[in-house]
Amino acid sequence: MDYASPIAITAVAVIVTIAGAIDVRHFKVPNMLTVPLLISGLAYHAVSGGPAGLESSLLGALFGFGVLIGLYILGAMGAGDVKLMTGVGAWLGASTTVYVFAVAAAATALYSLVVLMRHGRLGHAVATIQVTMFQFKTLAKHLGANERIESVVNREDRRQRLIPFGAMIALGVVAVLVWRQFELG
Repeated sequence: MDYASPIAITAVAVIVTIAGAIDVRHFKVPNMLTVPLLISGLAYHAVSGGPAGLESSLLGALFGFGVLIGLYILGAMGAGDVKLMTGVGAWLGASTTVYVFAVAAAATALYSLVVLMRHGRLGHAVATIQVTMFQFKTLAKHLGANERIESVVNREDRRQRLIPFGAMIALGVVAVLVWRQFELG
């Protein structure tokens, strides 16, 4: 199954770019983007690849869902981000979605460092991470795991506390697709 087809690349690139822009502005990734992305990815690969295409698409969607659902359950990730990664997985398959997630996670880490440094909280974050090695529960309480992301979105300081992961997924998709094009060409 060719997950680097022009149709797959175009569909995913357009939707994640729009979703990323919306996420940066509103800290939400709307269902009107994520649900059609998922359904169209499954349908496209079922039609173009038959049962094997549908199976590969489902595995990609399951990976995209599975890699983020735990963070959502803990309140550290929005549902839209989970659904966006699920849709990306349906279009790009599991192996490419692994790379997208890796790039998105790295971009998130870098973004977090910049935000922490900009607000003078890097030293505090490093100390917290050191404590975490001894007691994970301490970090969860410090970072507000009891505070669901939905309640933080409307706070004035949300830009200091939240990361628009939909935008990070968009960066991951673009980086991986560009890398794959150079690799294939």
